[in-house]
This record gives sequence, structure tokens and C-alpha cells, in this order.
Amino acid sequence: MTQTSTENRALPPGFVLGSATASYQVEGAANEDGRGPSIWDTYSHTPGNVWNGDTGDAACNHYHLLESDLDLMADLGLDAYRFSIAWPRIQPTGTGAPNAAGLDFYDRLVDGLLARGIKPVATLYHWDLPQTLEDRGGWPARETAHAFADYAKIVGERLGDRVGTWTTLNEPWCSAYLGYSSGAHAPGRMEPAAALAAVHHLNLAHGLALQSLRGVVTNDPEYSVTLNFHVLRYEGDSGREAARQIDGLANRVFLEPMLEGKYPQDVINDTKSVTDWSFIKDGDTAVIQQPIDVLGVNYYSTTRVDLWDGVSEKQAADGHKNVGQSPWPGADRVEFPPMPGPYTEMGWNIEPGGLTELLIGLSEKYPDLPLMVTENGAAFPDEVVADASRSSGKAVHDDKRTKYVRDHIAAVLDAADQGVDVRGYFVWSLFDNFEWGYGYSKRFGIVRVDYDTFERIPKDSALWFQKLCRERTLTP
Repeated sequence: MTQTSTENRALPPGFVLGSATASYQVEGAANEDGRGPSIWDTYSHTPGNVWNGDTGDAACNHYHLLESDLDLMADLGLDAYRFSIAWPRIQPTGTGAPNAAGLDFYDRLVDGLLARGIKPVATLYHWDLPQTLEDRGGWPARETAHAFADYAKIVGERLGDRVGTWTTLNEPWCSAYLGYSSGAHAPGRMEPAAALAAVHHLNLAHGLALQSLRGVVTNDPEYSVTLNFHVLRYEGDSGREAARQIDGLANRVFLEPMLEGKYPQDVINDTKSVTDWSFIKDGDTAVIQQPIDVLGVNYYSTTRVDLWDGVSEKQAADGHKNVGQSPWPGADRVEFPPMPGPYTEMGWNIEPGGLTELLIGLSEKYPDLPLMVTENGAAFPDEVVADASRSSGKAVHDDKRTKYVRDHIAAVLDAADQGVDVRGYFVWSLFDNFEWGYGYSKRFGIVRVDYDTFERIPKDSALWFQKLCRERTLTP
């Protein structure tokens, strides 16, 4: 449980405070300077896929507002900035010679961060696969993993003397299951067997990319991967069985190959009606199990699971009869009862203690591996009000978001107090941005973005975070 103490709490020495974004969500300039189309360009331009028909064509216009955005990060006092590199900006078709203008942009970004005393944390893949590679099969195809390794080498050669932390993948669970099983994310396919092949080839891409980076990087960075963990709630034997299945598909199918060099046998058994796993080749798991220096942890909420018998009308309406509409291949009888509130605007329950529990559990299983909370944050409705005391003359009083972030940092400190080696916290997100299938309807940022003018307005949560960065003390 998160502490409810009224006492101030000093952050541990060296504890990193940062914020995070992703390329397609913030950059814009989708058709400029040689950038090729990604699966999210195609998906968002397909009617019916994204709320209000929104696309990432302009996003937050970060590509053109880079210098002022860097100044804003410095003003907030961020220790580090976690960003992702757009693969189609580097290789417009996913293979071949690099695009000089794309590399130049990330050169300016990294140099600008360092000039302002901010550590660059670079993610190689945050879901914007070049469309040409999807046309060749996408992540279910083995060649995509090898193309990713080549891309990693190109980026590492250019930026590998300055980046402080390299992260291979962000949330491969989303890439595999939402992209290829449920169809809720790009590329919008509903093929359960393809989703499981994508799981393996994303894992393989992680290992191959680390080998590529280590072959060309000249400084001494940290190497990492970021996973979105499912913290499960259940009751009784049926709930325990449901939790085993979902823990396998959500958590262990990534953790165990990456950190232990093996796939969980129960997951292979559970999914034998979906695939025979013949896409795993001799030597793959040894490639996947590359040493990492820190494990990125993304956390937003907890999930209740149970098993159901038969199909009610509601369950049928929710897609329980059609495995192709589910992100869980092989887990046909698992259902997800609602969690008690309070909730964010996404409908996700707020449970800071789940983060403490997750960090402690990971530390117990992998005691020698440092952890970093690489995403945590909340969407709430925001209202811009006049405020003459602010330089912009405007303010956003987002008390709920401030409380959410404060309580979850307290949860991280609770884990640290119990001996967990957790190195820092990145709030999601620095800016309001393109929130995937929700378009621009959900705002996670601590900085508000006016999507018509691209004006940035630091919300109260940003000012609170700024104070925390400067004073290094969590106040009640």
C-alpha cells in the first residue's frame, strides 16, 4: 500500500525524474524531410480506426518546435527525457540507406538535451513500423527482426557517443496483441497466430538490436527494454487459473525469454490450438537473452480476471465468442470484470499500491536487475482558465493529475524503502498528444497543447513536478 504519511520524503540519491513522449504522438511533420509512411499513418488515415478521424500528421508539431520544447524541459528541471526515434524517419522503407535529414533531427535533439543538462533516453521502437515492412509481413515475419537490427546499427553509429540509455522496445505487448490479434492498434490485423509470431519476433528484435548497438556504441550507456506489466486481481480457483493464463501472455512471455533465455511452457501449452510455435528457431532464445542494465516498467492500473462458463449476451457482445477480436490468443475463457474506482478518463482504475506490488515482485524475481518506472500518468478532462499571474495568462488546474502522479511516486518510494533498486520515475506524458486510437480526445500531458496553435501551457501538475525536480522532496 502507498504510504499516507503527512511527512516530507526525500528522494533517494541519484533518483531520476523525467518525462516521456513517443515520436508519432508528438513530432508531426509526417510527410517532411524524407520520412516514409508508418503503420500508424496508414491506420489513422483509414476511416473508423481513430476517434474523430484524427491522425498524427501534425501531432504536437514537436519536429518544428524542438528548440522551444527543449527550453521548456530545461525550465521544468527534468533530469532526463525519454523519447522515441521514428524508424521511418531514419529508413523510409524500413531497409536500405539512412535518411540524412532524419538522423540530423535526432542529432539536434540529443545535442540540445545535453546542452541543457538533460540525459537522453532513446527508445528505438514505439510502434511506428515502416509501412513497407508491414507490407512484407510486419512483426509476424522474421525478416522484420533482422531489419530492426540493421536500423539499430544505423542509429547507434550516429548517436552512440552521446545517448545515456538505449531502450530497444516500448510495450511489445501492445505491438503484438493489439496490432495483430484485436486489431485495436496499427496495423489493425485480427490474426491470433500472427500475434504470437509477432511476440517472438519482437523478442528476437530486442536481442538482435542489443547486439547491434553494442557493436557500434562508443560511450558507456545503459541498455534497457520497457514492458507494460499487467498487475492482476482475482479470487478463488477460477480467478487463479485466469491470472496464470494472462500473466503468461502479458508478462512472462516477454520477461522469461529476455531475462532467462526460455519461453514459459504453460503459455506454449495454452496456445497450441492457435500456433505450433515453429517460428522459434535454434539459437533464438540465446540471442534474445542479452544482458540489460535496467528494466523499464510501465504502469497505469490493475486488472481483475476470472474464468466464465458459457456465453452470456453481454459476453458475446464484448467479443468473447470471437478469438480474433481478443488480444489474448488461447485465453478463450478469461473475462475481465470491472475494477472498483476511482478512475481516470480512460476508465482505468487508480491503484498506486499496485505499482509498489509490481516493483517488489519484479525485484524478488530478478534481484540483481535495477528497475526504472518509464511511464506512469493519467488522462483527465482539463479546462484552460485565465490567470494573470502566469506568463501565458492562462492556467490549467489539474489537481487530479497532480495527486495521481504524487501518489504513484510515493508508491515508488514505498518500494525503495523495502529494498527495491528502483532508479527513477518518468511521468507520461510531457505533452498532451495523439493518444493512438483515441486521437486527441484524451489528454495525458503535464503540459497542455492547443492543437490549433500548438501553444504550450504548463499545467499545475507541471509546476508541481518542476518543484519536485528542484527540491528533491516529495511533499504531502
